Amino acid sequence: MKSLLQEMKETFGKNDDFFILKEHFVNAPVVLLGFRSLIDLPKTLNSIQKSIESIFLTDKTFDQLMHWIGEVKVNDTKEALSAIIEGKLVILLQNENDRKYVIVEPISQILNRSIESPTNENVLQGPLSSFNEDINTNIGILRKHTISDSLQIRAYSVGTNRKKKLSVLYFENNANMNLVKKIINHIESNLEKELNNVQDLSKMMGFSSWLAVNKFNTTELPQEASKFLVMGRIIMFVDRIPFALVLPGLFWDMFAIDNDRNYPVPLMFVIRSLRIIGYLMTLILPGLYVALVAVNPEVLRIELALSIAQSRDGVPYPALVEMILMLVILELIMEASVRLPKSIGPTLTMVGGIIIGQAVVDAKLVSNLLIIVLAATTIANSTVVGFQNSLSTRLFKYIIAILASIFGILGIMGGLVLICTYFAGITTFGVPYLYFNMKKDEI
Repeated sequence: MKSLLQEMKETFGKNDDFFILKEHFVNAPVVLLGFRSLIDLPKTLNSIQKSIESIFLTDKTFDQLMHWIGEVKVNDTKEALSAIIEGKLVILLQNENDRKYVIVEPISQILNRSIESPTNENVLQGPLSSFNEDINTNIGILRKHTISDSLQIRAYSVGTNRKKKLSVLYFENNANMNLVKKIINHIESNLEKELNNVQDLSKMMGFSSWLAVNKFNTTELPQEASKFLVMGRIIMFVDRIPFALVLPGLFWDMFAIDNDRNYPVPLMFVIRSLRIIGYLMTLILPGLYVALVAVNPEVLRIELALSIAQSRDGVPYPALVEMILMLVILELIMEASVRLPKSIGPTLTMVGGIIIGQAVVDAKLVSNLLIIVLAATTIANSTVVGFQNSLSTRLFKYIIAILASIFGILGIMGGLVLICTYFAGITTFGVPYLYFNMKKDEI
């Protein structure tokens, strides 16, 4: 039977940052194993020596001493390998047939960002801290915002080749325990699956990969995550993903955030009403332009109809082709603004949008009115809460535009009914997507 040290050498020996260090603790020979890239070795050794010196003064035996500085294991090779991969220090006791070891929580290398202001969700009045890539930091931030003894945390290690930490948080007094059990059962039955992104987590939860709506509501704001916990939702953190995943995600989440409550009630209602209007404008405006120009111009006042006809004088394409062409160009500009460096992205996309918009109008490829409609649609699309929600809205407006080109105003109404029907059919562990608020005992 191979010794534990030999198995460690065979597994990690080809890694240049893997260290095998021989030491003596209280005149007993030990071997330290770990990764230099994850462990601050000098500080860790200094901390262990101080702990041993202070504990040894109480006349503890060497075996008792090891229990004080870490978790003692015997013959569990798999757990030792997993501990090293996770960045822990393994102390191998050579006087116990080379099969006894101690897992110690070391002083880690500083590999994480500090707590910074949110980058994707702007806060005008409210806490400016945001989640980062370290799962323990995120849980600590959330505990600061939810000082309560009812907060429960379940932690898991997911994956076989690449281990990822996953934590589930909920309020025991607020959350529906049937929902919590369903989520935990799905996780525990899929612990061997790899978890690298939200799509992998959706598959683990049993969600369809072809949904146009994300069943997870995401936020990088601890204040928002705390509000969801109080409302009975379940929060999930995945290590190296710098935002909280909220289950179940509901339709109303794209219009209301907890930061709205820092304003007077009338202003709060006005802000949320503007978001609803912006959502409807995003869906309806492109289709309305196509319907009024190509199918139902008779519903317009004669002055407006003549003005639109004059603006489209010389345009060679039908209204639908004109609309989709400009929408695709606009989508490309928006995607480029995300990918380009922050120093040049806004300038380049703004100049590009102005030049392209002016050029296509001068070339009589599109009408002036279409540029106005597209600008209003883009601005309205940005009013909803959450970038993932704006993405699904951008997809649905194409469906309404195509139906409007066939059936006119009736097609717009049919498209809205179709989208509402689609939303009504979405459930997350028995919770309908169109719930305004999830009650504890309704599942």
